Amino acid sequence: MEEDKKENEKYKSLEIIPTSPHSSRAFNLCLNRPPHLNALSPHFFTEFPHALSSLDQNPDVSVIILSAAGRHFCSGIDLQALNSISFILPSADHGRIREKLRRDIKFMQYAITAIERCRKPVIAAVHGACVGAGIDIITACDLRFCSADAFFAVKEVDLAITSDLGTLRRLPAVVGFGNATELALTGRRFSSSEAKEMGLVSKVFASKEAMEEGVRAVAEGIAAKSPLAVTGTKAVLLRGRDLTLDQALDYVATWNSAVMLSDDLKEAIFAQSQKRKPLFAKL
Repeated sequence: MEEDKKENEKYKSLEIIPTSPHSSRAFNLCLNRPPHLNALSPHFFTEFPHALSSLDQNPDVSVIILSAAGRHFCSGIDLQALNSISFILPSADHGRIREKLRRDIKFMQYAITAIERCRKPVIAAVHGACVGAGIDIITACDLRFCSADAFFAVKEVDLAITSDLGTLRRLPAVVGFGNATELALTGRRFSSSEAKEMGLVSKVFASKEAMEEGVRAVAEGIAAKSPLAVTGTKAVLLRGRDLTLDQALDYVATWNSAVMLSDDLKEAIFAQSQKRKPLFAKL
């Protein structure tokens, strides 16, 4: 707990919270700017990949729950972040201005894609508003759940922006190309029930409290499984997304040839034969 406190002192936009003070291997990574409705500040884009990397490298962490403090999950990018790349121009040279803008966009993309670079599953727990960059974040997550009061919008088109942090690539794979196109072009708000119907979230809980309890149970269930199998499953799913079937099968064959013959496999077999829960070493 003392280490978590020291870690949190580094962050202005986030907080890391163990789901249980005792034995749980599931940790909460919490968006923590409630006075600003958890709009993503410039600090976020530096802190978020750092926090994910820290959790990824921590052997006591098996699953990460991405949640938010206050009334809303995320209200999009803070206008300060947009101002910082739109109006602070270091040169009158249009080529240099645009090259700098491209680097700024890539920098923000890198922060969101840190969710996929993280070996461990990241579960989004959404309540209240999840708009704009909030959609970029949750579509990069491995699992998504929400409370009944949650609502969503791909809002960039209303700010005269083509969404560029990942939604236009990831959302069609989650909800289908037609649904993603309609949501991205209209920028309309849609409800938790519609999000569930489209497949954006796996389950809608009656309240934020019920969601926190339910997501914690899912996370702890995953955390009890072989960490080699869990991280391998995430890696293969993500890699296979951009491969043909033959390439994806070849990739998973190579992966399993490298890690399948492990102590985890022995423990899983022994536990089933002895009718007990398996106990796996940390990763």
